[in-house]
Amino acid sequence: MQAVSRLGTNKTVKDFVQIVNIKTRLYTVCRRYSSGSAYPNVSLSCPLPGIPKPIFASVDGHEKYETRITTLENGLRVASQNKFGQFCTIGILVNSGSRHEAKYPSGVSHFLEKLAFSSTAQYGSKDEILLTLEKHGGICDCQTSRDTTMYAVSAEVKGLDTVVSLLSDVVLQPRLTDDEIEMTRMAVRFELEDLNMRPDPEPLLTEMIHAAAYRGNTVGLPRFTPVENVEKINKAMLHRYLQSYYIPERMVLAGVGVDHEQLVHCASKYLLGVKPVWGAGTPDKVDRSLAQYTGGIIKCEKDMSDVSLGPTPIPELTHIMIGLESCSFLEEDFIPFAVLNMMMGGGGSFSAGGPGKGMFTRLYLNVLNRHHWMYNATSYHHSYEDTGLLCIHASADPRQVREMVEILTREFIQMAATAGEMELERAKTQLKSMLMMNLESRPIIFEDVGRQVLATGKRKLPQELCDLINRVTAADIKRVTTKMLRSKPAVAALGDLSELPTYEHIQAALSSKDGRLPRIYRLFR
Repeated sequence: MQAVSRLGTNKTVKDFVQIVNIKTRLYTVCRRYSSGSAYPNVSLSCPLPGIPKPIFASVDGHEKYETRITTLENGLRVASQNKFGQFCTIGILVNSGSRHEAKYPSGVSHFLEKLAFSSTAQYGSKDEILLTLEKHGGICDCQTSRDTTMYAVSAEVKGLDTVVSLLSDVVLQPRLTDDEIEMTRMAVRFELEDLNMRPDPEPLLTEMIHAAAYRGNTVGLPRFTPVENVEKINKAMLHRYLQSYYIPERMVLAGVGVDHEQLVHCASKYLLGVKPVWGAGTPDKVDRSLAQYTGGIIKCEKDMSDVSLGPTPIPELTHIMIGLESCSFLEEDFIPFAVLNMMMGGGGSFSAGGPGKGMFTRLYLNVLNRHHWMYNATSYHHSYEDTGLLCIHASADPRQVREMVEILTREFIQMAATAGEMELERAKTQLKSMLMMNLESRPIIFEDVGRQVLATGKRKLPQELCDLINRVTAADIKRVTTKMLRSKPAVAALGDLSELPTYEHIQAALSSKDGRLPRIYRLFR
């Protein structure tokens, strides 16, 4: 009876008693038949005798779980997605990144990422911000990409007002003291050194392939601060940049796990009519340049023999990345390209696992399983609002670079062949599975909501995306691949490049029917 009294309301007590009665009947039925009595000939699709009809939970209005968007008077968009739980993820996304730095020394966005959640008008130091968040079980983070800057906080729902107030202060009222800027310079220098020393060259190769594909414009501009610019970036320059790009029309306040009306109320309270710390002077003209794909090659001769010393050192490898222009995420062909990327798959030669880990993708079946000397072959798809890049990264012993490049060019040519039905269905199923599993995570839902609303003003729900994936056919894959192969290749090469084919030979291979490099004849080896 203590359990019943703790349940509270009369309705809850009745429900509890009803559950006890059902359990008692089930127990009686089970006892009767387990003691040797014959089971009745009852279909499993019919209700069981003596058991009351079940009452299933129902959703009271599907709209409660869809993304809601409100635009404030100053142009700032507020987007939210309801999600059950005690915690929420809230953040401000800004349409600002390294692609917008043509008029500034490259690295401004990189500096702002490192300076995020430092002292503000309301908080004297980063420690004060962290202590405030700690009261609500919160954590914070800032990430910049080539086209977006994202300030995010995960905390208890009860702390919504505090979190939005803090985000407003961090984004619009940073102090940017001389000490903080000097510490940021040190952090940037360390990160650049680490980037060149780490065993995994993927971040460096990604930087190089973008620079080769979009030479000197938009997404081809450096994402990391070049060494020569570390001393050039100062408070005045940062304020000039913020004045141009940190404006309400280029911002989205996104929240997951919060009530939309409450989020709009907090946004109106803390993000409407707020005067930023950089003042209201005349801002520089916003760079709205469209990405110009150029293709090309960037080589970095480097001794990779001592990258990872120790009891089991990594062997000396040469890394090659070859890419071709795909499409923007706003185009209809984006989904077929995503399926193609999943179909290519790939990974490291020591990856373990079955079909769920992509072991039946083309780069495993055709490359890693057949050429034991290749250490890695992985497909990547980078997509932006006006362009995209599909590329394959591979690594092998420096003496086998030419053969490795030819294997990659042949794989690009074979993409245009008609995909098998089972292969295509597997890639589509894996893409849907990855999409749905990623969207189980609250921070990823937040990023998805924020990025889609920032780019398009609306959000496609997972079910819509799954429907689009289901509609992709082998003809779509062939069509987008044929179009992609017409573009000039972008090539990034890192390591011992003595056996690297010329750019002209790589281009000729990708223009041929079989993807083979032109033959070269040597009198002496």
